[in-house]
Amino acid sequence: MDIKLFVNITSRAWALPILSRLHEGVPERQAPLISATGAGRTAFAQSVDHLISLGLLERNPGYGHPLRPEFRLTTVGEEAAALAHKISMLSGEDDQALLRRSWTLPVLTSLHRPRYFNDIRRTLGPITDRALSHSLKTMEDRYWVRRKVDEAARPPRPLYSTINLGRDISRITGRQIQFAQAPH
Repeated sequence: MDIKLFVNITSRAWALPILSRLHEGVPERQAPLISATGAGRTAFAQSVDHLISLGLLERNPGYGHPLRPEFRLTTVGEEAAALAHKISMLSGEDDQALLRRSWTLPVLTSLHRPRYFNDIRRTLGPITDRALSHSLKTMEDRYWVRRKVDEAARPPRPLYSTINLGRDISRITGRQIQFAQAPH
C-alpha cells in the first residue's frame, strides 16, 4: 500500500476500526459493525462510503436488505484490514481516540526512522505545518514520539523519533507502506 492511500484511509476517523473489525470476522452487516466499533451512525455511514469510494469495501450484492446493507472487503481492502487489525491489536482502548485522528498514523509511519520536521512534511505531502506540529506534540505528550534538538545543526533543529507504542506501530506500518521517491 502506498502512503497516499494510507493517508486517505486514515482521513476518516472510523475507517481503520471498521477495517479491523471486518478482518476479525465481525458480521458484515451495519448494526454489528456499528456496535463493534462504537461509531455513531452518521460517522459510520460516512466512513463506509469513504472506504467504498477508495475500493477497499463493497456492498455485498444479493445479500441484505437496502436498509440493512452488508459489506465485504475487496482484495485491496483485505490488505488494509490486516494492517488495521495489527495496529488495533497493539493498542489499548485508551489509545483509540488518538489513533482515530487524521494524521497520527501517517506521521508515525513516516517516523520508521528518525526525521526532521521538514522531512516528515515532505514525506506526507498535503499535511500543513500546523497539523504536523499539533500531531507531533500530541504524540510527544503520550510518549509515542521523542523530540531531540540537534545542537550541531545551524540553526538547531529538532529530530523526531518514535518510542514505546509509537515505535511498535511505526515498525508495523513502516514495513507495509511505500513512500514516493523524492525527485533528485
